[in-house]
Amino acid sequence: MNVWTILLAAGSGSRMAPAKLGASKQFLDAGGEPVFWKAARPFARVPQVRGMVFALPPAELEAMLPKLEALDADNPLGLAWKAVAGGARRQDSLENALAALPPGCTHVLVHDAARCFITPEVILRVVAALEDGAPAVVPAVPVKDTIKQVEAGVVTATPDRSRLMAVQTPQGVALNVLREGFALAAREGIDVTDDASLAEALGMSVRVVAGSEDNVKLTTPEDLRLLGAQAPPMLLPRVGFGYDVHRYAPPETPEGEGVRSMVLGCAPIPGAPRVLAHSDGDVLLHALADAMLGCLCAGDIGQHFPDSDPRFSGLASSVLVSEVLARFAPAGLTLVHVDLTIVAQIPKIGPHREHIRRNVAALLGLPLGSVNVKATTEEKLGFTGSGQGIKAYATATAVGRATA
Repeated sequence: MNVWTILLAAGSGSRMAPAKLGASKQFLDAGGEPVFWKAARPFARVPQVRGMVFALPPAELEAMLPKLEALDADNPLGLAWKAVAGGARRQDSLENALAALPPGCTHVLVHDAARCFITPEVILRVVAALEDGAPAVVPAVPVKDTIKQVEAGVVTATPDRSRLMAVQTPQGVALNVLREGFALAAREGIDVTDDASLAEALGMSVRVVAGSEDNVKLTTPEDLRLLGAQAPPMLLPRVGFGYDVHRYAPPETPEGEGVRSMVLGCAPIPGAPRVLAHSDGDVLLHALADAMLGCLCAGDIGQHFPDSDPRFSGLASSVLVSEVLARFAPAGLTLVHVDLTIVAQIPKIGPHREHIRRNVAALLGLPLGSVNVKATTEEKLGFTGSGQGIKAYATATAVGRATA
């Protein structure tokens, strides 16, 4: 099954007109991104979805293309995508989008851009029903209020509420069914307000799966309050990994530039081999700085503190770590845990382990219980095993607040 999503974002939102927004509702800000982009991103978290076609207002299509590319660069959609001009009616926009689908597409999910609170769980339920063989699928929720049928201001009937459902999107339809339905609609002049209606018009059964009460559609000015509502905060973890290695200076090497006494985690290691390094040669803190930069998605220490820069010659590695740590708060991150491993045949690290651990905890402002230091040898294998150098591994864990 090859599934593509069609995101309908070409409407003018006439019922939103009293709010005088200056922009269509699908282009309003939804926490730093447009409503339509917020609606699109959950589809990328559904493995069966291969790509997306955006149906946009015809007059804005050309101007929107670079904006789409910029959005995808800053906050990647994670799907192949195309953009087409919408039409006067929903079904016109849908037909234009169908023409842009790749040859291998077998099923489509049609979603309203104004339903920007859609979740992958609802999408997965629709896809699962399509995989089960349903020709068309709609998510829906039970109607809570009593519904009255009214004509000329007078109630004419009260439908049985237990048999009524409020239908949402995305609506899933087999592509061949959708094309056949459009052909029928063209022959008989049928206007449809939802996509599954085309399958109904063909006499096919439409499967209903559970929607979500949160999957609301921005329709009236009153709905705009939902864009400003604060979602429950979540602490999202980030884990960075770091690695560094230093060669030992041969015993006969004279003191001079680039030859450093061994320091690990700000702790001098008496009697240890000297290391060849540009800064102070603290291999452990170099690995830690790289792990912290990993949390920040900010490259490595070579980019920020290059060994070609004479300013960093002999610089204490604690300064490098402090510089990296200072970036966490502006990025909305809090460092919560580090796990460090030193690999060396010589010297023996055990006697210095707790000293190193306390130094690192103090440097990072972490409780001692959030810093772990390990040491191991490589059983005389490799360059560390033969006493030619030392290496270190580090993982750093940070958390940052984000909205669900």
